[in-house]
Amino acid sequence: MVLRTTHDNDTGSRRGRALRLAGCAALLAVALTGTSIAVGEPGRPGPRPVSPAPVSPVLLSQGDLDAGVTALQAHLRAQPRDFTGWATLALAYVEQARTTGDPSRYPRAERALDRSLALRPGNDQALAGRAALAAARHDFTGALRHADRALRSNPYNERALCSRIDALVELGRYTEASRAARLADTRRPGVPVFTRYAYVSELRGDVRTARRVLEQALGSARAPGDVAYVATALGRLAFARGDHAAALRHYARALAADPGQLPALEGRARAQAARGDLAGAVRTAERVVARAPLPGPLVLLGELYEARGEKEKARAQYALVGAWTDLARAGGVNPDLDTALAAADHGDAETALRAARAEWERRRTVHTADALAWALHANGRDAEALAYARRATATGYRDAAFHYHRGMIERALGRDTDARASLTAALGLNPGFSPRGAREARAALKGLGGAQ
Repeated sequence: MVLRTTHDNDTGSRRGRALRLAGCAALLAVALTGTSIAVGEPGRPGPRPVSPAPVSPVLLSQGDLDAGVTALQAHLRAQPRDFTGWATLALAYVEQARTTGDPSRYPRAERALDRSLALRPGNDQALAGRAALAAARHDFTGALRHADRALRSNPYNERALCSRIDALVELGRYTEASRAARLADTRRPGVPVFTRYAYVSELRGDVRTARRVLEQALGSARAPGDVAYVATALGRLAFARGDHAAALRHYARALAADPGQLPALEGRARAQAARGDLAGAVRTAERVVARAPLPGPLVLLGELYEARGEKEKARAQYALVGAWTDLARAGGVNPDLDTALAAADHGDAETALRAARAEWERRRTVHTADALAWALHANGRDAEALAYARRATATGYRDAAFHYHRGMIERALGRDTDARASLTAALGLNPGFSPRGAREARAALKGLGGAQ
């Protein structure tokens, strides 16, 4: 759909950028999680729908979305009053938006949910679908409200239980998210709940529990999409702890289950770079950007090009982040967190700060605290930045980039002892956390007289 690299030829380069910009328009579905649709399994406790869905949710969760959607549409033309069918179709549209990057699926999902609720006001499946749709659009307050309504109708609705955890996490309400994850585990244990339970544990600094729960989830996963998602989560966890060899093994398992799993490919590129395989990392990152020119992969590929001395190619990747931001807003997606981090490192510092402040007002998570700290640092406001950098590392969640950002802020303030400790923590946790960041952390630590 888009070119993999920027051509040296000027005409080819312009054509490549134009094609990538066009491709961005089809990749704006930024869903909260990578889990597949999970609407329940036979034999689980809890109320059952009055009319079963015409297409098994299991079919949808195993990745045959197009076939499932086509069958649902045909069924609903024949049985237009099947409210459960409309709710299931809406969830399928949300999942299609995640997997294809087609934001036109969101209005379709909304119309299907409206139809379901018109046929059966207050039905829990449609309310859970509204929660999932709101989360996909990054309306986490709305997602929480719809999930709570669905759970009042059916306390065992798996999609609503999961969306509630997601919303609380993304609103920075981690203690409540932990309670919600424990409750969901008692009501609907399974891969969708396990993966969320693991992430909440990681956010609170309990990596051992996170790993154990993910391994349990992988052991119970059957659908290829579930295997790929859980293995990717284990790869990310291993990478974050600096175990790059283990990360590559997990990503390989994910890609064996689903060769198109983009988060696994992006993770593989990062792990390859951390192990010194720059050529392999570039090839893998180019595959990701060719299909999904989103800020994270674009910045990664740009930094890999920089590491190879290919500055023009790097600048082309960074320029595309701004184009993606404009297209995201046009598609109804809030891109401020992505914009803040990318602009602070490779764009306009004032743009980074505006985006970070806007995101902080919406949701106060460790990630938004870190983004705001780094944007303030980019604007030379380090005294203000330090408070947010401390907040980003206060929950026990250990992210090497967070410690790197804090260390650079402390260094700018002349707090050399603190800076050495933070930069040492970043590199000790994951010495290859970022192609550019790790390099700059080592240089800063050397200047401070610290061990590398």
